[in-house]
Order: sequence, then C-alpha cells, then structure tokens
Amino acid sequence: MGWNFFTIFIVLLFHHSNANANLKQSCNFFEGSWIEDETYPLYNSTQCPFIEHEFNCQRNGRPDQDYLKYRWQPHGCSLQRFDGGALLEKLKGKSIMFVGDSLSRNQWQSLVCLLYTSLPNTKYNATRVGDVSLFTFLDFELDVMLDRSVYLVDVVREEKGRVLKLDSIEGGKLWKGIDMLIFNTWHWWNRRGTTQPWDYIEIGGQYYKDMDRVVAFEKALFTWAKWIDTNINPAKTIVFFQGISPSHYNGTDWNQPGVKTCLGQMQPISGSTYPGGLPPALRVLKKVLYTIEKQVTLLDVTNLCLLRKDGHPSIYGLSGMDCSHWCLAGVPDIWNEILYNFIVTT
Repeated sequence: MGWNFFTIFIVLLFHHSNANANLKQSCNFFEGSWIEDETYPLYNSTQCPFIEHEFNCQRNGRPDQDYLKYRWQPHGCSLQRFDGGALLEKLKGKSIMFVGDSLSRNQWQSLVCLLYTSLPNTKYNATRVGDVSLFTFLDFELDVMLDRSVYLVDVVREEKGRVLKLDSIEGGKLWKGIDMLIFNTWHWWNRRGTTQPWDYIEIGGQYYKDMDRVVAFEKALFTWAKWIDTNINPAKTIVFFQGISPSHYNGTDWNQPGVKTCLGQMQPISGSTYPGGLPPALRVLKKVLYTIEKQVTLLDVTNLCLLRKDGHPSIYGLSGMDCSHWCLAGVPDIWNEILYNFIVTT
C-alpha cells in the first residue's frame, strides 16, 4: 500500500520555499495567535499512560488548567482538528521516526498519546533498544519511533576523550528506509560543564577544545543536510524538521522585567509577535534548509512556542525549574496537529 499523500506533497511543495516550507498558496500555518477553546486539549493526560514524569504536569500537581484550553489559530484559515483514527488509517503499514533530543521525545510522546487516546482499545507494543524507542500500533502495523541523537552528528569516544564530530553522521544508518523522518537539534548545543557530553570538537581532522556554539551548530546542520541529499529518496521518505523550540527564563523578553522563570505563567502572550524576537539559531536553520536539494518541510513552530510562556512544566516536571520542555497534554500536541494538516490536507 503506497503513500496516497505523496502526490499531494509533490504538487504542494512546488509552492514552498525550502527555508519556510509553508502553505503559501492558501495559508501559512505558522503565523497566527492562540485563542481560548474549551474543546481542548485534544486528549486527557490521565488517559495516556505513556507520558513520562517530566512532561506529566497535571499528575505532578500543577494546580491550574487554563493552559490546556488554547488552540492555535492561523491567520486566514483554520487547522483541521486532529483525527487519530483517520491518521492511523492513512499511515497504515508505515514507519515514523523522530530524531533528536528531549524536545523530539516531547513530540514523539505527544503523537503516541494523540493516536492511542483516539482508539484506546487498539493493540500496541512498546519497546526500547539502545537509543531507539519504538511504539507499534499492531492493528495498523504502524511504527512510531524515537532515536535519541541530540546533535544529529556523532559523538565518539576516542583515546583523548569524547569527541563531537561535526562532519560525521554514522548514526544516520538507523534513519534509512523510514517512511517519515522528523528531525530536531539545538537544545544541547549550549550545554557546558558537567552537562556537556563531549570533551573536544573535531572537524576536518582538526580538534578544538571549544568553538562558537552557533558556528558548530551550523557546521553540523550542513553535515546533516549533505546526508539528506545523499540518502533520501523523496518517493519513499518524507522529511520534516521540527524547528527551534524556545525556553522562557527571562521575563524581559515578554515585557515582565525581573521574572527569571516560567513559574506561575498561566496565559499565552496575546497577539502574534513575541516581544523578544526570534532566536539566532532559527536563522541558521533556515539558511541550511535553503541549501538542501531534497525537500525538507520545516515545522516552523518557534514563534507559536515563544508565545506560550505558560506551557512549560516549571516545578511540575522532572526536577528543578524546567522552562524548556512542554507539558503533555499541551503545546507539542499543536505541533502534531500541524503535522497532521500537512499530511491530510491540501
């Protein structure tokens, strides 16, 4: 059984730019605002037993629920509401893999919950082998996978220590033959000290103790882009990039000087523009995407996420103050609702 929506994508994507990958002929899904909607969230987190502790804000005691009652409204059109049953049928016999860091895990768990709660009696199997987590909807022969690859490029242990190899992507062997790939990286690029999982950076045979992290990010993305152009067959595989998911640790960025966390934030920012502007990493990402010959569709979620200072776990996550990840149910469900619209609509 083939991908019926490949034909739709091929026609549709002639109208896209690689940099923006939006539905220019009818609607830009990523320009809009958050509006209150009592029919949201798309599922009750208590009905999805697979949500990890760090994302399960309601179970962890978050007292407010208003943050659950918003949907994303693009300018000039409306998103088709996520229909898990329809998507399971559309993707029957296929494979989806999220590749990236814990923000990819955020989106992967969201999609698993969206599909599972639509048909809670469906048979499934959940396993993990190494860095790959696999959730299979057995009745639909659909594999929804997560490959933990926080830099996309390789980190290798050598005699001198752990080396981040900006021009090596051997981990890509796991991505071949997958029907839909959703990539993501950025969250780990600024880690330092004990949380930094490498000792040296290597590129072109030269070793560096460190370098500008945005420059390193760009070099790694170009390596990934080359892998895409070399290995992806567009007749077989659809490729997305998740975009840059932002954090909220500086209230000055949303006109609340002195605020240093997202704790107590209970409403989105009104309107369509984030006062603090867009992160530089997004410009780098779009620059690299523009150079790729094969089609990669950008899920350009940065701005819609910037407006959601209320959507993070804060103290209701794994530990400490988390203003980087997102509660489930919550904002990543909208990422997947947009993904759903790319798949099922023209």
